[in-house]
Amino acid sequence: MDALLIEYLPILVFLAIAIVVACGAVAASYIVVPQHPYAEKTAAYECGFDAFGNARQKFDVRFYLVAILFIIFDLEVAFLFPWAISLGKIGMFGFWSMMLFLVILTIGFIYEWKKGALEWE
Repeated sequence: MDALLIEYLPILVFLAIAIVVACGAVAASYIVVPQHPYAEKTAAYECGFDAFGNARQKFDVRFYLVAILFIIFDLEVAFLFPWAISLGKIGMFGFWSMMLFLVILTIGFIYEWKKGALEWE
């Protein structure tokens, strides 16, 4: 059992060194640079002008819908890369499985388009 645990000693040493270096860097930044915050430095910055309104206001649901649609179709592309690489090994079954997957996603995309989910008024 001790022989197994001794194999993890380099990882423990690496973590200890990483923690010491990180804490040392943070401490050095407080020692070397004077910390004198002022109103302009601590003010919220948003696109070059002062923030307006409450930061906790609700977003329009269309923003979330477009974000979710982006994630779905982004993941579709992520599934296409390993499929394209392994296409020679998986043969025609893999090809038609991916075609079915793409048809289902295309039907979903057309449905969202017809419902007006992509319209931003």
